Amino acid sequence: MDLGLRIDKAMTAAISQAQGTSEPAGTVPGRLAAALNYAVTPGGARIRPTICLSVARACGDDAPDLADRAAVALEMIHCASLVHDDLPCFDDASFRRGKPTLHLAFSEPLAVLAGDSLIIAAFEALAAAGPHHATRALLLLQLLGRHTGMPHGICAGQGWESEAQVDLRAYHRSKTAALFVAATQMGAVAAGHEAQPWAELGARIGEAFQVADDLRDALYDAQTLGKPTGQDKAHGRPSAVEELGVDGAIRRLKDCLGGAIASIPSCPGEAGLAQMVRLYADRMTPSLPAKA
Repeated sequence: MDLGLRIDKAMTAAISQAQGTSEPAGTVPGRLAAALNYAVTPGGARIRPTICLSVARACGDDAPDLADRAAVALEMIHCASLVHDDLPCFDDASFRRGKPTLHLAFSEPLAVLAGDSLIIAAFEALAAAGPHHATRALLLLQLLGRHTGMPHGICAGQGWESEAQVDLRAYHRSKTAALFVAATQMGAVAAGHEAQPWAELGARIGEAFQVADDLRDALYDAQTLGKPTGQDKAHGRPSAVEELGVDGAIRRLKDCLGGAIASIPSCPGEAGLAQMVRLYADRMTPSLPAKA
C-alpha cells in the first residue's frame, strides 16, 4: 500500500478513537471532538510519519500495524505542537495550512484541550499495541516520550525561546530535530531493529528541515506558505538566517542533507532511503523567494 494511504487510514482510525465516535450520541463533548479532526486536517506534507514508515520498510516492516501506530503517534504529537505554538501565549498566529488557527476557529480553551488530547491519543495508540508487541511498544513509548518532553524534546525546544542566551544548534535539535530522530528511531524499532544507529539520520534531516524553515520564514510571503511569515524576527527567536545569513544558511542546509545520506545505516532498503532523502532535499531547498 502507498505510504500516504497507510498514514491516512491509520490517522482516521486513531482520531476516530480519540473522538469517541463509538460512544452513544451526546455522551462526548462534540466541539472538542470536532477540534481534534480540525487539528489534523488537511494533513500537510506529513513528512515525519512518512520517514517513520520509510525506515520501517527499509528494515523489513515485519509488523506493519505497529509501524502505522508509530507513524500516526508522531503526527499527532506534531499536530498538537502546532496547535499549541499558534496560541496567543506563543506565536499568536491567525492561520495555519491555509485556514484559521484552531484557537480562532474553536476558542483558546478548546485549542489547549485539543492539543492535550492529541498528545494523550498518541501514547494511547502505541500502548494499544502492547498485547501483541510488548517489548517494541514499550520502546516506542519511551522514544516518543523522550523526544516530546524535557530535557531534549520539542517541549524543551519551545522552552529555549524563554531563555536569555540560546545555543542555536541545541535549540534546533530540540524544537525540530527531536521528532525527526523519533521518526527514524521509531521506524526502526517498529520493524525490530535497534534505535541508536538511526539517531544521526533523524538529527541531520531535522536540522536541515529547521534551517529550510528559517529560510522560508525570512524569504517567503504568507500566501506562499499558508502560514504567517517573519515570525522569527517578530518574536526575536534564534534563526539560522539571523546567525549565518541567507547564503550561510543555504550552505548549512546542503551540508546537513549531504550528511544525512551518508549516515543511513546498512539495511535492506538503504538505496530507497537515500532516494527519499534526495527527494526531500529538492523539496526543502528554497527556490526564488516571493519577497526580498
